[in-house]
Order: sequence, then structure tokens, then C-alpha cells
Amino acid sequence: MSEEKPAENKAQEPIPSATIVLLRESTQGMQMFMVVRHHQIDFASGALVFPGGKADPGDFDEALIPFLTQPSAEKNQRAIQVSAIREVFEECGVLLARKRGSGTLLSADEVAALQNAREPLQSGELALLDFVSQHDLELACDELVHFAHWITPTMMPKRFDTHFYLVVAPPDQLALHDGLENVDSIWATPAEVLDDAAAGRRTVIFPTLRNVEKLGQWDTIASALTATRASEVVPVLPWTEKRPDGTYLCITPDAGYLVNEEKMPERPA
Repeated sequence: MSEEKPAENKAQEPIPSATIVLLRESTQGMQMFMVVRHHQIDFASGALVFPGGKADPGDFDEALIPFLTQPSAEKNQRAIQVSAIREVFEECGVLLARKRGSGTLLSADEVAALQNAREPLQSGELALLDFVSQHDLELACDELVHFAHWITPTMMPKRFDTHFYLVVAPPDQLALHDGLENVDSIWATPAEVLDDAAAGRRTVIFPTLRNVEKLGQWDTIASALTATRASEVVPVLPWTEKRPDGTYLCITPDAGYLVNEEKMPERPA
């Protein structure tokens, strides 16, 4: 058995990125909000994923700090928290923010009045700092519960350093795909997503599938958040191993996932 690793000098530096797992309770149990990526997107095209994306240069702006509630003290981590909140607003219309000095998240009506900012933010026409300062907002970093940390394998041409956050979805805000990067959206339980993936009804990439399985260990949002807050987030950097029966994608067992390896499909000759 041998581990495949490219030469160190060929590995691309991973891009700081964020993923948000919006959660809500339902009569079916705990549900997650997921989107279907547009088939022309260069990463995970056509796949069912959690909303998110890479950190923009503006997410690192230290001038944002007064407009953040309990952000990370570490610069990259703070920017990833900011990008998580920005991305879920751009992609799904959910805004995790408060009026400055307020103890409650924005209402549905307040967020509805800000929806026309989504496209300018996404295109870069509107800077996030200008958006929050104009509307006197604080981004609710304190609502983010750090769930997972995945780093794209070194042999991949495009790499991401991605942090996953659990968030209780604001009950009166409507989550809906943007129709640009994402062409469909669903609320589903972990069991439903796992069943769809196993039956071939949905394409779910390896990191997403592992995190859905991990969430499936808990029946309620409260139990998921309690367990997550009490556990250490172990970085996951997948690698490949060649074995007599094929090539496997592997992750460290220390990260607490139910499945730690998967046989990769054979490439056409």
C-alpha cells in the first residue's frame, strides 16, 4: 500500500473559504439547507452542497472589526467568519446580522429591505464594509459554531482551506437559492440526503457526504450544537492510497467521522 503525494513545490496554496450549515427543526427532525451548484461552476458542478465560498479581499479588512460581534482574534479565521456570513446572504438571502447595539437578529422585513444588495455584493460593485456601515449593521459571528475544517488535497489544481459552521436558521427569514451559482435548494434531514446519495438521485461530493453523516449522529439542533461546542475541530487533509484492489481516498480517523476512506472510481483506460 502506498500513499500518493505530489512534489511539495507543486502544491498550490489553499484559498481560505467558508461553508455554512443552516439548521432548522421540523416534523421530520433536524433539517439542513442545501443548494445544487450550477453545472457551469468550476467546483462541485451539479452537486448538492452547503452554501459557502472563498474569502474575498474585503473580508480581511480590519475596518470591519467594529461591525462584527465576537469575531475570532486570528485574522484568517475572522475573515472566514465574515465570508461565511457574506456568502450565505449572497447565495441564499439569509443575513446573520443585527442593528448595531441590538441583541436580536434582523427581522424578515428588515432583511427583505436589504435583498437588493445581494448582487452588488456578489459582483464586487458594493464593498461589504460600505454595506454594513451604510445600514448600521453588526455581522453576527457569535452565531457561528465551528463544526469542521477541510483542506483540499495537495494533488488538486485548485485548493481550498474550508471551515464549516453550524448556524440555527433565523426562523422568520426565507432561505432560497440565488439562481446564479446555485440552481435549486432543499431543506432535508441528513438521512434523506444520505439515502438520495446512495440511490444515485443526488450527487454529493466526499467532504459534504462525510459532514452530512456526522450531523446524522444527532436528532436535534440542541444536541448537535452541544456536542460540537464540546469537541475539538481536527483539520482534515485527505490523501490517496494505492491498494491491490484500487485507489482509496482517506482521511484521519481522529476527526470523528463515521467513514474514513472511500474507494475511488476507476478511470477509463
